[in-house]
Amino acid sequence: MQKLLLFLLIICLFQACQNRATTTESASDTSSFADDYKQLKAHTPVILLEDGERKVLLAAAFQGRVMTSTASGMNGNSYGWINHDLIKKGEYQPHMNAFGGEERFWLGPEGGQYGLYFKKGDPFDLPHWQTPGAIDTMNYPAVEKDKRQARFVKSFSLENYAGTRFDLKIDRRIRLLKEKEAADLLQVPLDKVKWVAYESDNQLSNEGREDWDKSKGVVSIWLLGMLKASPSQVVVLPFKGGGADLVNDAYFGKIDAARLLKTDSVLFFKGDAKSRGKIGIPPGIVKPVAGSYDAANGTLTIIRFNYQGDTAYVNSMWENQRYPYRGDVVNTYNDGPNDKGEQMGAFYELETSSPALVLKKKQSYRHVQQTFHVEGTAEELNAISRQVLGVKLSQVPKL
Repeated sequence: MQKLLLFLLIICLFQACQNRATTTESASDTSSFADDYKQLKAHTPVILLEDGERKVLLAAAFQGRVMTSTASGMNGNSYGWINHDLIKKGEYQPHMNAFGGEERFWLGPEGGQYGLYFKKGDPFDLPHWQTPGAIDTMNYPAVEKDKRQARFVKSFSLENYAGTRFDLKIDRRIRLLKEKEAADLLQVPLDKVKWVAYESDNQLSNEGREDWDKSKGVVSIWLLGMLKASPSQVVVLPFKGGGADLVNDAYFGKIDAARLLKTDSVLFFKGDAKSRGKIGIPPGIVKPVAGSYDAANGTLTIIRFNYQGDTAYVNSMWENQRYPYRGDVVNTYNDGPNDKGEQMGAFYELETSSPALVLKKKQSYRHVQQTFHVEGTAEELNAISRQVLGVKLSQVPKL
C-alpha cells in the first residue's frame, strides 16, 4: 500500500509540474487566419472585412476589437494573438479579460490619483486593480458595416480614483486601406509584397454637463495590440536623436540588457513572450511610428498614428504621482511569467495613446492609427523599413 501511495504521489507531482509548465512557458502561436476565424466565429459574432487575400476580423462583443488580420488569404499568417481558451470558457475573469486581439480600445490613465482602474482609497496593487467593464466586457454595437469597414458606437460613464465622473461617447471606425492609400502613407510601393493595412479612427466625446479639468483628472484614448510573439520577433521604436535617457524601461522592473538595445535614436526590444517587461516613449522624443520585425517569418509590422506635438499625456504608473501628465505616447510590452509564474499568453504589444483630453462639454477628439503587416524578402522589407522607420534591417539585432 505504501508503495502504491508513493507511486500515486509521484504521478500527481509530475502532472502538477506539467500543468504549471503550461502557465510559465509560452510557445509561439502558428495558427492560420482560417484557424482563428473558425474558432472565434464559433463563440462570438464576428465581422470580416476583406479585399481579395487581405482580411481583417472584428468582434463587436469585445469593444469593436480588431482580433486579427492576414495578408495572404484564409490559409495565410494570422497576426493577432487570440485567447481562444478564455473565449471558449465563457466566464469573466477577475481584474481583466485578456481576450487578445491585435488592436483593442482602452482608456487611460491606468493608475495614480486620476486612474480609472482603481477605486478611490484602494492601494495600487494587483488585488485591487480592475479594468472597467466598459472597456473590458461591454459590447459596442456595429451601427454600420460592409466589406471594407465597420463602425461601432457606445456611450457609458466612468469614475476615476479622485471621484470625477466622465460621461463618454465612443465612435470607432475600422476600415481596410486600398493599395494606393497604403502606399502613399508609407511612401513606398507595395506591388511586389504581400500586405494588409487598416485604419482605426477613434472619436471620444465629452457627453457630460461640465468641461473636463486637469485638476480633477482627465482621460486619454489608448490603443493596444496583442500580436503573436516568436523567438525572432524584435520591436523597433525610433525616437528623436539624443533622447535615449528619457526612455522609460522600468514599468515592471529593470529589463535584462540581453533583451533590450538602445542606440542614440532607436530602441530594439525582444518580443518573444518569454520575459515580462514594458517600455515607454515620452512626447519629448517620440516619432509617430513604431514597428516590429520577425526575420524568421519574413514579416514587418508598422504602426502610424496622428501625433501632433502635444506634451501632456496621462501617467499610468501605479502610484500617487508627482507628475500625472508626464506619461508616454508609445509603449511596447512583452508578456512573460509574473511573480507567481503565470502569464497571459504568447504575445507582445504595440501601444499608442492620445494626449490627455481636456475636452469642453460636447467637444470631441479623434485618435487615428494605421496598422500595416508586410510579408516579403529581406531586401523588400528593408526598403520599407529604411523609408518608414529609418532603420536598416541589418541593424536589427538578434536579441
